[in-house]
Amino acid sequence: MTRTTMNTEAVHPGDEATSYLFDNWFDPIEAGLRERVRGFIETMLETELDAVLARPRYGRQPAARSDETAGVAGHRHGRRTRTLTGSFGTTEITVPRARLEAGEDKTVEWKSKALRAYQRRTMAADALIASSYLAGTNTRRVRRALAALFGGAIGKDVVSRTWRKVKTDWDAWNARSLADEPIVRLILDGTVVRVRLDRKATSISLLVVIGVREDGQKILLAVKNMGGETTEAWRAILDDLVGRGLRRPEFLIVDGAPGLDRAIAALWDGVPVQRCTVHYADVRIMPTMAWNSALGAGIAAMRSA
Repeated sequence: MTRTTMNTEAVHPGDEATSYLFDNWFDPIEAGLRERVRGFIETMLETELDAVLARPRYGRQPAARSDETAGVAGHRHGRRTRTLTGSFGTTEITVPRARLEAGEDKTVEWKSKALRAYQRRTMAADALIASSYLAGTNTRRVRRALAALFGGAIGKDVVSRTWRKVKTDWDAWNARSLADEPIVRLILDGTVVRVRLDRKATSISLLVVIGVREDGQKILLAVKNMGGETTEAWRAILDDLVGRGLRRPEFLIVDGAPGLDRAIAALWDGVPVQRCTVHYADVRIMPTMAWNSALGAGIAAMRSA
C-alpha cells in the first residue's frame, strides 16, 4: 500500500499566489514614493554624518577649529548598501561610512543614531508585525498577510524574533522602577476584554492601575491578567507597585469592587477613596431623578470630556 505524506505548510492553495497576484501591475505612485523614501533616508544619514564631522562630503577640515566649527575629527571611507524594510515596503539604501579619531592614534567606526547597526526593519515595521501577531494570527499567516507590503521579506523567523523582542520590552516595562515617579493619585479599575486564545474567542479580566502625577499627567502603571478581581489579585498588583518604589498615594479612585476595597484597606488604610463617577452612574446607584437635574448634566459632561 502506498502511503502519501503531504506537507501541510505547502498545501495552501493561493497563499503565495495571492501575495504576488498583482506583481505585474506597475504602480507609478508606489514606485515614485519608494524612490523618494530612499533618497530621504540617504540624505538624512549624510546630514547626520556632516554634523558629526562638522563639514559636508568632500569638505576640508578647518585648520583652526573653533567652537562654531567644532566637530569630531575623522574621515569618510566609502559607503555600503543595506536593505531596509518599513511601512513603505523594502528598499535598498546606501549608508555612508566614516572613521572617527578616538585618541592614542586609534579610530572607531562611526555609528548612525538614526539607523542602528544591523537594523533591517524600522520600528514601525516591527510594530506592524507584532500587532498582527498579537491580534491572534500565527506566524505563518502573519508572513502571508504582510508579504505583499514587505515584498516577501518577512519570514516566520522574523515574526518570532519580533515577538520575542516585544515580550522582552513588556517584561522590562513591568519591572521598571517607580521610585522617581511623583504619583499623588491612583485610578484602579478592572475591565473585561475579548481576545483569541488557542484559536478561540474568550473573555479575560484585566486589572488596570493608572497614576496621576503632581502636574495632573496620567500614566499607565500596570495592566495584568490576574484571573479575576479578587482581594488576592489586587493585593498582588499593589504589592508589586510598592515593591518597585511607588509612594503612598494621597487619593484613590476605584470601581467599587469588593476585592479591591479590601486590598486597599489592608495596604493603605486611611487614604481617601472615591468611587469612579462613571461606575457610580452606570450601575444606577445614583437616583434616577438626578439624571434630569443639573447633577446629571454635569456627570454627562464629565464622561464625554
